[in-house]
Amino acid sequence: MGSPPKAQATSEVDYSYYGGAESFAEGRPPRRTTVVSPNGKDNGVSKFGPPQDPSDFLWLMTEEPHRSRRMAIIKAHPEVTKLMGHEPLTKWVVLGVVSLQLATAIWLRHTNPLSWWFIFCAYAIGGTLNHNLFLAIHEITHNLAFKSIAPNKILAVAANLPIGIPYCATFKRYHLEHHKQMGEDGVDTDLPTRIELLVLNNVLGKAFFVTFQILFYALRPGFVRSQRITSWHIWNIATQLVFDYVLIQSFGYKAFVYLIMSSFFAGSLHPCAGHFIAEHYLWDGLEQETYSYYGPLNILAYNVGYHNEHHDFPAIAWTRLPALRKLAPEFYDTIPSHPSWPMVMINFVRDPDVGMYSRVKRLSKAEREAAAAAAEASSSEGEARTDGKAKN
Repeated sequence: MGSPPKAQATSEVDYSYYGGAESFAEGRPPRRTTVVSPNGKDNGVSKFGPPQDPSDFLWLMTEEPHRSRRMAIIKAHPEVTKLMGHEPLTKWVVLGVVSLQLATAIWLRHTNPLSWWFIFCAYAIGGTLNHNLFLAIHEITHNLAFKSIAPNKILAVAANLPIGIPYCATFKRYHLEHHKQMGEDGVDTDLPTRIELLVLNNVLGKAFFVTFQILFYALRPGFVRSQRITSWHIWNIATQLVFDYVLIQSFGYKAFVYLIMSSFFAGSLHPCAGHFIAEHYLWDGLEQETYSYYGPLNILAYNVGYHNEHHDFPAIAWTRLPALRKLAPEFYDTIPSHPSWPMVMINFVRDPDVGMYSRVKRLSKAEREAAAAAAEASSSEGEARTDGKAKN
């Protein structure tokens, strides 16, 4: 049993609230996150606080943490700006992965989709390649493949082709809102909805979510926040439909089934898919909203595991995120990170201390303004009553 971290030393914690417990780790699963460089604030072993209330999300009034850390890093390391800018290598990686995935689909065109070999290839090869393309589109969304906008959009549509379903145009707006308004209720579509909290907040529900998380990320935005259709949306949809039609007519439906099956596996029980949960779910009694992962699977995933680094500096391309961490280790190696993506999925399902509720939410701008107005009105009313009593 670990002792409270130094940041919450025994003399600073009122244990009268915790029913006789002598540490926050008592009767709970072991700590799941690690710290590369343990320090006075976090020894990397102890739990940070009591379990979160499973009946609701963690609502915070503070701003998201990445802007302030970005400013602090720029102040401490002004040379960080030299890491910003596009990465020419991206387009060649995308071309290679798209070609390999389409070649595999054509190669399997005579194989029974229900055979073990077809399913294995769709999971091991196709799932890995399409997950790579998911993250290629993520990278391109930040205009990090080319200097100008149009080539980035064209490359995103090309990367979308083996995925089988058009989504790159829709993803861009939702993802940029996730960065700019992280955690805002009704805006950040990365957040679980209240219905998901109520229905999936148990072991079976979490297992269902992990297995079908690709469907949640695909369908949730449409229920939370619809988009205005633009010419780019139409172009993305039309190009994908034409491609799918030509593929089926030329090589048969099995090639298309392979691509769709690959996309499903890419966002299901695939080792790389652990990053969906690892990035922003709350762990170990922490109020930390974003977690990085520095393991070998980053090689297959455009270094998306460097997620704190990415949110702090979304203008730094994937090849230079490790350099950012190396430049500012005092900012990144001292905060908790995940040691394994696959174990994140396993621990998410089995640990009672984490669930659909383990996300930070903030009021939307409209809700904040309404709350401020109500508080001001209440304050004015209180002052009026005070003045009235004084006069009497």
